Amino acid sequence: MPSLLEPVGLAQIHSDLYLDLLSHPRSTPTDLAARQDLPVARVRKALQRLLDTGLAARLVGSRNSYVAAPPEIAVDALVLRRSKQLEQLRIDAHELALRVRSVLPPAESSELIQLVEGPEAVSHHLARMQLGAREEVLIIDSPPYLYGRPVANAEEMQALARGVSYRALYDAPGLHEAGHVDQMMECVAAGEQARTLPSIRMKMIIADRDLALLPISFSAGETGTRILVHASPLLDALVLCFESLWAQATPIGVTATTSEGVSDQDRRLLSMLASGFKDRAIARALGVTERTVGRRIQELMAQLHATTRFQAGLSAARRGWL
Repeated sequence: MPSLLEPVGLAQIHSDLYLDLLSHPRSTPTDLAARQDLPVARVRKALQRLLDTGLAARLVGSRNSYVAAPPEIAVDALVLRRSKQLEQLRIDAHELALRVRSVLPPAESSELIQLVEGPEAVSHHLARMQLGAREEVLIIDSPPYLYGRPVANAEEMQALARGVSYRALYDAPGLHEAGHVDQMMECVAAGEQARTLPSIRMKMIIADRDLALLPISFSAGETGTRILVHASPLLDALVLCFESLWAQATPIGVTATTSEGVSDQDRRLLSMLASGFKDRAIARALGVTERTVGRRIQELMAQLHATTRFQAGLSAARRGWL
């Protein structure tokens, strides 16, 4: 079994002994050592760690028998304590960064652009930019992708939970990748503002309008090399470029349930239809057949009194369905 207590800083042996004590209360170190096939001295040392963290207790009147603390109490307390420690670490890291900036000389123009090479280095910078964002992250998402396919953005979910605003532009053909629409809609449901364009020839991420990461070339395939752009007129131009594309793009969103009998799946279908998706891509994203998609589109067009798909999209937008 994976280490249960690893997220709170404990090792596999601590998880194993804690789970053992839950199943065999009033166990002695010798009992535990026999069941776990471990030296008694090592078990005693690990038990002391469980005592220190409140996950185990020594029975009154005996220095040799132990019981596990109830997990719903002990583990919750540990998680809360670790969360406070991590939050304090984040605060200390920000203060340290400010202190370092205050003693460094002003950046030269040649230092405003850095080269980031290799998938691991790129992933590190992507995560750091989002985890350090305080106000807003702007993203242009289009293939080719760093790992050959779009991957879930866990850092975005954390940032959204902290109140960071996200605006993302998606290349519509790129959304045809398996599972990509589901990932996008999950982000939208969490608070991301998403829009699509029929074709986007660039991709980048901008954090707090202070730092940008973009490919070394928009025309070449994925190379695993990025340019890191610090605050400068070049970064200002990249922000203006994003805003220009954003103004031209089609919104995709999750809206509240209406009283007109339109389900969440219908609104999702209409959003993708308005974004230029073909029936086959919509069917793949919704997990239904292409025939089912075509039939439902015809039904919605009738409900919207539209004779074309374009009219259906306009009518749906006017009614607040998109």
